[in-house]
Amino acid sequence: MALFGKATQKSYLGVDLGAGGIKIVELLNEKGRARLVTYGYSDRAFEAMPTNIVDTAKDTADLLKSVCKKANTTSTKAVAGLPVASVFSSIITVQAKNREELKDAIQAKATKLIPLPIEEMILDSKILEKIPEGKKDFPKEMKNIRVLITGAPKNVVKKYIEIFKIAGIELLSLETEAFALIRSLVGKDPSSIMIIDIGSVRTNLSIIEKGIPFLNRSISTGGLTVTKTISQSLGLAMPQAEQMKRDVAALTKIAPGGDLPKLLDNILQPIINEIKYSLNMYAGQKESEGTTVTKIILTGGSSLLPNLP
Repeated sequence: MALFGKATQKSYLGVDLGAGGIKIVELLNEKGRARLVTYGYSDRAFEAMPTNIVDTAKDTADLLKSVCKKANTTSTKAVAGLPVASVFSSIITVQAKNREELKDAIQAKATKLIPLPIEEMILDSKILEKIPEGKKDFPKEMKNIRVLITGAPKNVVKKYIEIFKIAGIELLSLETEAFALIRSLVGKDPSSIMIIDIGSVRTNLSIIEKGIPFLNRSISTGGLTVTKTISQSLGLAMPQAEQMKRDVAALTKIAPGGDLPKLLDNILQPIINEIKYSLNMYAGQKESEGTTVTKIILTGGSSLLPNLP
C-alpha cells in the first residue's frame, strides 16, 4: 500500500493481531517517508494462547484499545495483516486471448484449487506477465500467462473488520503477512529469498522471487512450543519456562551436552525439516531455470532461539 506518497502529513497504525499478543506501530508520513512515532505490544496470558485471537472480537478490541492508549497513538486509521495460515495463495498458469477470457480463466482455475467454495472467499489476483496496454487481444506468442491468486475466507475478514470497528479504528486495508514482510525485509531485491517467520504458535515460510511469494508454507511449531516443552521437561511453571527461554535466546550458541540443547534440537527439528522440504520443492520446480534460493532471512518473535542452523 502506497500510504507514504507526497500527500499531506498523516500517520497510520500498523497492527498485528498475533497468537502471542497484539503489536502496533504508528508511522508518520514525513516528506514522503515513514517515520516511527510510537509502538506498543501486549503479551497474552499463557492460558489464553491456544485461543484464536480473532474469535473473541470484544476482548481483542478492548486489548487493542488498551495497547493504543498505553502507546499514546493519535491515528485512527490502520492497516493489518492476515496470517499466512488463514490465506490461500498460489501461482497458476492460464491461457487466454484477451483480458475478458483471462478473468474467466482465473476464476475457473481458482475454483478448482481453493479448498473452500469460491463464494465464501474474497479473491485477489496479480498478473505476473507484462501485458501490452491499449490492445484488445494479447500477442499470439503469449500462450501461457502466470497469475498469483490470493484468497481469504470472508468470515475471517469479517472478524477483523468487527474487531477494528469495536476498537474505534478505521481499517484501511487487510493484506497477507507475506507481502508485508516482502516490503519490509526484501524491498526491490530480485533474488530468490526464503523468509522464515517464527512466531509464538506458528512458523511461516515463504520463498520470494522478484518480490512475489512463489511458495508459502505454515506449520504449528513456534516459541510457545519451546516454552511448553521446557515447562513439562524441567517441571517449571509456564512463566518460569518462558523466562528461561528468553534467557537462552540471549545466547548466540549453546554448548553441546546437557538436557536443554537436546530439547531445543528436538523442538526445532520440524522447522528444519520444513525448511529442507520447501527448498527442495522450489529447486525441483525451478530446475530447468537453474534458479536457487540465495538468502534466508529469519524474523519473528522467536527467531532469536539459539542452535538454529
